[in-house]
Amino acid sequence: MAFTFRNQTTFLFVSFLFWVSQFIYVPVLAPYIESQGGKYTFIGLVLGSYGVFQLISRMPIGIFSDLLKIRKPFILFGLFISALSCLTFAITDQLGWILVARSLAGLAAATWVVFTVLYSSYFTDQQITKAMGSISLVVVLAQFTGMGLSGYAIAQWGWNGPFWLGAIIALIGMLLSVLVFESKEKVTSEPIRFKELTSIITYVPLIKVSVLSIVAHGILFTTMFGFTPAYALEIGFKATDISLVTIAFMIPHAIAAIVSGKYFVPMLGKWRTLQLAFCSVTVFTLLTPVIDGKLLFCILQIFNGFSLGLLFPVLLAMVVELVPYQKRATAMGVYQALYALGMFIGPFVGGILNSYLGIGGAFYLSGIAGSIATIFTFIWNFKEQNKLNVQPD
Repeated sequence: MAFTFRNQTTFLFVSFLFWVSQFIYVPVLAPYIESQGGKYTFIGLVLGSYGVFQLISRMPIGIFSDLLKIRKPFILFGLFISALSCLTFAITDQLGWILVARSLAGLAAATWVVFTVLYSSYFTDQQITKAMGSISLVVVLAQFTGMGLSGYAIAQWGWNGPFWLGAIIALIGMLLSVLVFESKEKVTSEPIRFKELTSIITYVPLIKVSVLSIVAHGILFTTMFGFTPAYALEIGFKATDISLVTIAFMIPHAIAAIVSGKYFVPMLGKWRTLQLAFCSVTVFTLLTPVIDGKLLFCILQIFNGFSLGLLFPVLLAMVVELVPYQKRATAMGVYQALYALGMFIGPFVGGILNSYLGIGGAFYLSGIAGSIATIFTFIWNFKEQNKLNVQPD
């Protein structure tokens, strides 16, 4: 038992360092690009490139991991590329290299498909939902820590401070990742065949969950991980004060990751939890661009952070439960590749809309997407309930 706990703790700490290095500069990325002369459309392109490289890379990484029956080398690779991304940001301020650096961050994030599958191997099938809640919490805590350090790093070392610190953290995580335990016991089946791969890619329940995740990630990466900090600066926040907005959003976001699987799902069920969360996100996102007071803006981020935080553990658990272990890296690769569409389309289209409508355009886009997702959750839940009702005893 102690050995298993040590495996989980080591893994979660390495995962924590990985995501801190990925998010330590996110709150200031849009303002930083703007300070270097980048326009809203280019900012959207840079923000979206993170999703593009995940879209391209996640599925191949998941398939390759299943074929080789290994996970750990991909974790080492992800941490190395994350460090390289931060270093690229730190040593140049040219717009072209900024785009390259953010694209590398997307490639590093694509290896998360293997992180989640390896972590799930430490648990029984009955513990999967709780395990996904734990790892989702670590991700949120890492995002909060990294984004919280961003303002401090800028105050101490200037715009490049978060990039240098992110590179150091990623390299430390890479060194510690050699201690990550990988069991060979669960990966004993035959490599996945092309027919099986096709069946996973076209599996309707997986596609439904992925569509909802596309919207959820699109909203998150268009708002808090995209244009929310820029809007905060527009209504009077200083660059060093962005941490206040981050704290207001990320603490409730982290709390939601804990209570989502522990309280909301047992009480409401998965689909009703998704309905509540998407509906709330839609309302709070649409309200964002009409708020110009600092206090009210932070309060709004508290509610939006909690609402978005409810979504991700539920969606992740639903994916893990859909397929057997030996195919999970492939299924997770499909899922994460698809939701990377949201990471690209949301910020990219949001940047274009901002160029024409002002910075509120990205928030209106996200709100409309959230309302569509809300409708989908009601339709798909209704159909699922009907199928259960017509099944014979």
